[in-house]
Amino acid sequence: MKKNIVFALFLIVSKIALGQNIVGQWSGSLEIQGNKLPIVFNIEKSDDGYRATMDSPSQGAKGIPVEKVSLDNNKLEIKMPKLQIEYQGACFGDELIIGTFKQAGLSLPLNLTKSKTAIVINRPQEPKEPFSYHSEEVNFINSKENLVLAGTLSLPKKDGYFPAVILISGSGPQNRNEEVFGHKPFLVLADYLTRNGIAVLRFDDRGVGKSTGDFSKATTANFATDVEAALDYLLSRKEINSKKIGLIGHSEGGIIAPMVAVNSKNVSFIVLMAGTGINGAELLLMQQELIGKASGASDVDLQKTKLINQQVFDRVLKISDNDKLKVELTDYLKKVISENPEMNDGKTSESEIIEKQFKQILNPWMLYFLRHNPADVLEKVSCPVLAINGEKDLQVPADVNLNAIKNALDKAQNKIVTIKKFPNLNHLFQESTTGSPSEYGTIEQTISPVVLVEIGNWIKNWIEK
Repeated sequence: MKKNIVFALFLIVSKIALGQNIVGQWSGSLEIQGNKLPIVFNIEKSDDGYRATMDSPSQGAKGIPVEKVSLDNNKLEIKMPKLQIEYQGACFGDELIIGTFKQAGLSLPLNLTKSKTAIVINRPQEPKEPFSYHSEEVNFINSKENLVLAGTLSLPKKDGYFPAVILISGSGPQNRNEEVFGHKPFLVLADYLTRNGIAVLRFDDRGVGKSTGDFSKATTANFATDVEAALDYLLSRKEINSKKIGLIGHSEGGIIAPMVAVNSKNVSFIVLMAGTGINGAELLLMQQELIGKASGASDVDLQKTKLINQQVFDRVLKISDNDKLKVELTDYLKKVISENPEMNDGKTSESEIIEKQFKQILNPWMLYFLRHNPADVLEKVSCPVLAINGEKDLQVPADVNLNAIKNALDKAQNKIVTIKKFPNLNHLFQESTTGSPSEYGTIEQTISPVVLVEIGNWIKNWIEK
């Protein structure tokens, strides 16, 4: 969602000394809603000028290619059109650049200083080797879709007979640690559970890390078959108690876990971490409004965006034929663009704007997500369920989703259900101030310890019965 916020920045460049040395590592921080997001540009001299990469340490992103970097009369310009990023600054000596960072309509001051050492993001919960338990690299096959998934199996001891869980990641291509914003939530969770006597299997999403397959063509239903393959793998291991295998799904993983549980009698329990109970279209409308509000968007802009998206989603839900849907959306988007000239930057044609929208809306994953209602599946779940959310979760709002999950499980006449909302926690279950995604990378904590204890104790109480 774009925000038309402009920060005036007056650069005094006429009297700056010539001959600036911009080679090196330059770092600064964007301030977004009171939170700091570190940005680093690594600039090198090349045969035809300069080349550079960008790091966003708190987001776990390093070495992002810069398409253009130039220095003209002490004015530095950096362009990354693929990410809609542009930076312009004035060099003051060899140690300071004062400038503006722009991305997708958002403009923020960003002053850079030359770094002598790399920025280190503190993640105190991240476990370090050597571990007190046995951990091994594993591969297993999804025979339904002909791909190989790679992961890590953690066992309390090398030999034994243990209850186990499979960790299921959220939306977007994720590695086995569900690494995001410099955090490794699944590594922290796996470490905690394994130290408490529970084996854990976590794996790279298809097409990510060491797993094969094409992530971009898969839907939530396809990802469910990957989890089924993981379940079959655990059933083949002599160290695993086949009657005590559970699933822990975060976000989209909380949609997948019930799907697998309904299709397999070998799932003993499921844990839904910020799982959804309402359909994808309704969820996205709420998500966009909450995050937009937290980011400072006006009520007028939020309402306009909501109405447009509502019309788009309604067409997705009503029209199952994708060719007819494309025609309907083309007509509607042309009308929207004509009524909202601010959507066009003057450089992009109407057809290019529409095609960009199609890439977001008409891809297989999004169409499935918008049309899928998790409650339909939850109404068939009979195994024990723990459903938890953070009070400040802006991506999967707690009350509406927990209530929907509870209502669906009541229809299933499932009596072994625990529903819990944690105060002050966000979508990643971090202790947070606003819950905005812009905070995720700035918070040192990866998962609140109270959540780790809650999950661990709930599983232990169930498997010991």
